[in-house]
Formats: sequence, C-alpha cells, structure tokens
Amino acid sequence: MRVGAFILAAQFPGQGQGEVLHRAVRSAQTAEEAGLDEVWLAEHHFVPYGVCPQAATLAALLLGRTRRIGVGTAVSVLPTQHPVALGEQAALLHLASEGRFTLGVGRGGPWVDLEVFGAGLAAYEHGFPESLDLLLRWLREPRVGADGERYAFREVAVVPRAAEALVDPDDPQGLTAGPPVVVACTSPSSVRLAAARGLPMLLGMHCGDEEKAEMVALWRSAALAAGRTPGEVAAAEHVSAGVVQVADGRSAAVETLTKAMPGWFRQGLGAHVTVDGRYRSMRDPLAYTELLCALHPVGPPELCADRLAATSERTGIRRFALMVEGSGDLAATEENVRRLGAEVLPQLV
Repeated sequence: MRVGAFILAAQFPGQGQGEVLHRAVRSAQTAEEAGLDEVWLAEHHFVPYGVCPQAATLAALLLGRTRRIGVGTAVSVLPTQHPVALGEQAALLHLASEGRFTLGVGRGGPWVDLEVFGAGLAAYEHGFPESLDLLLRWLREPRVGADGERYAFREVAVVPRAAEALVDPDDPQGLTAGPPVVVACTSPSSVRLAAARGLPMLLGMHCGDEEKAEMVALWRSAALAAGRTPGEVAAAEHVSAGVVQVADGRSAAVETLTKAMPGWFRQGLGAHVTVDGRYRSMRDPLAYTELLCALHPVGPPELCADRLAATSERTGIRRFALMVEGSGDLAATEENVRRLGAEVLPQLV
C-alpha cells in the first residue's frame, strides 16, 4: 500500500496566501520525514480553495527540496494549458528527479479560467481527448506533429525525451517509459477514456468505497474491451483521494475538521465563477465536511488504518492521496502528517 499526502494549498479564512504556500511546502517536507510515499499537489486559479495555480511548478520546488518521496500533480488541468508545454515540464521533472515525478491530469471545470487563458468552453466540453493524446505522444515519441481540431503544427523533435534511459541503457528502473500519468475521473465517460489508454484513475475524495469500486470495475472492463492485456489491467495503480485526521479519539478528529473545513469550503467553493454563467450549486459546507469525516480515515490511528485497509479491500485500490491540511493550521498539519507516518502506516501491509 502506498500512502501520500494530498496538498491543496487551501486558504482558510483569515490566512494570507504566503502563509498557505509555506504550509504547503512544510507539509511536503514533513511527509518525507514521516516516511510517506508520495505528495500530491492540486491546481486552482483565482479562488482561495487552493492558491497553487501551477502544480508542476510547485512540484519542481518540492522535488528540489526532497530526496526520496514521490511528487505528483492532482491534477494539472489540461484544457487551460498546451499539452506540449506540460509535456516538456513533465519530461524535465521526470529526468531531473530520476523518476520521482507523476503527472496527474484532468479536465477541470467550466470555470472562468477557460476565458482568461483563451481556451474557450469547447476545450472543456469536448477537447480533453485530443489534448490528452497529444500529451501522451509527447511523453512517448521522439518526434511529434499534430493535425487536430485544436492543435496543428509541423513535426518537431521532443527535447528532452522523457522516454529515454537516464543512465543505464537497459534501464532497470523503468525510466525509459517516461513519467507515470494518471487521469482524474468523475464520470463513466472519463473512466472509459482513461481505460482505453491504459491510464490509471485518480478518484475524488467525495466518492465512497462503493462508487469507487464501481468505477474500478468499469475501468477494467473498458480496458479489456479496448485491447489492454489482463496483465496491464491488473498492474494499474489507481489512486484514491481522501481526507485524513489522526487524533487520540474519533470525536477530537471530527471536531478539528468541522471547526475549520466548512469556512474554507464556503469561501473557496463559493468563489468559483463559471465561464458561461451557468448555475452551479454548492454543497452545504458543514454537511460536506461531515460526509468526508464519515468516508475517510478520521480518528485514532487504529481506526485510520482500518478505514484505509477496508477501502483497499472493497475497491482494489492500494494507493492513497490523503488531504492532511484540514485543520488549516501549520503546527496541527505537521503533527497530523507525523502521526500518519508513525502510528498509521506501520499498521498497513
């Protein structure tokens, strides 16, 4: 089982943005010290829900400040950036970090970001497959050209090539394959899209075990139908996003999150603006926090370990990205990460 910290760089009410980013960096460094396997970085624009606008940039900083831990994006939003530019960043990070980088990508939402970056609503509504396929070609081929609806350009050399061995031509670490790519999936169509390309899924923290198990089953059947081998299907490392709060008792952990997270949800989710003025309902902040506490490892170490083991057994997923900053406080977040590493991880097989 691989357990990582999910860092949204969440701006809680009353906090400055520099303070938030300092907590994000310290959380990642503490995760490495605590023995966690990975750190996952979210990406948002123009909202305090998360003040990191470029997950790959923050990943570069963290890869430079750590030595062992894996760093991934959860996710880099494809419709608002050029797939080749993102592919170049991913290749650079993959090679410079000797394989510690994972590229998570997603479709994002119908937000005003699409207007600001000039992508337009079409990039969100039906342009994701073209962008994803161009990105994958860039990460796997020596030369790439495009003749698509959105992207068209002459063939150019891929420099640096992510799919080259770093040192050993035989590449015992598998680095010739380039950085791993995962896809955020929130609907059957996105599950089928990822499955057809053999790409693992990142499943959101709002989903329970039953829904995640159904999405994994759909992915498997779709992948096999697309010609993926049983070995490829069995080897897919899907990622389950969630929330973790370790405390001596269940009530103390829940209280910590219900005091802090509703204000963040109210301020952060409420700040989203749609590009076309469509109505988007917002979850009730307190009810959503209580749902997350019920779904995920929130409580004493034994409960947290049991919850992770149960999710793994029900879904088949053995890779987790757990939001650690739900208290909104730096010291409390660092303690949460340390307890996750020292008291929860040893109980997991």
